[in-house]
Amino acid sequence: MKNLPSLLITFRGEMTQKELSEKAHVPQSAISEIEAGKRIPRIDTLCKLTSALGISVSSLLEDNEH
Repeated sequence: MKNLPSLLITFRGEMTQKELSEKAHVPQSAISEIEAGKRIPRIDTLCKLTSALGISVSSLLEDNEH
């Protein structure tokens, strides 16, 4: 899952961590730690984030399988 932090940042685009936090109902601190590579998110957290971003979970994971 080494590409997850950069992919999350890319998909977040112009949205701030705070905005994503509010939309996904995930603590901003968790998003910050995921983007910094300090935390591996649980599947339910990934689902909330991808739902808020309008993408599939596989969009964040497919590049990480190699």
